[in-house]
Amino acid sequence: MSVELSLLVWSVALTFVQVVIAASGATMQVGLPMLADNRENMPEITGWAGRAHRAHRNMLENLLLFAILVLAVQLMGKNNAMTVLGAQLFFWARLAYAGIYLAGIPWLRTGAFAVAVVGMVLIFLQLLG
Repeated sequence: MSVELSLLVWSVALTFVQVVIAASGATMQVGLPMLADNRENMPEITGWAGRAHRAHRNMLENLLLFAILVLAVQLMGKNNAMTVLGAQLFFWARLAYAGIYLAGIPWLRTGAFAVAVVGMVLIFLQLLG
């Protein structure tokens, strides 16, 4: 398996861990009966649990883009050192982003997000050439 595909699989694992953390936090705040219900009139999840939920949603949005890029690179046979670097930047920045967001550090979170975007741009540029 290529490095890029391996990092895609690890990114899926990270996304799964994030949903478990977000669900645990929500359960602690509103209880399992509320989460198991239809979630009508559910109070807003706040604090670290709310940040965990937002970080997970953000990861889902970015995982889709990353997966498309990695799969396109694989299908087109355009793997190279730059696509590996892009995938590494994406994964490690997203891992940092998750922890930073949980800790509630705004500007550092934005920096980690930007690094992950740079990783995707590096992969995208290899698809153009």
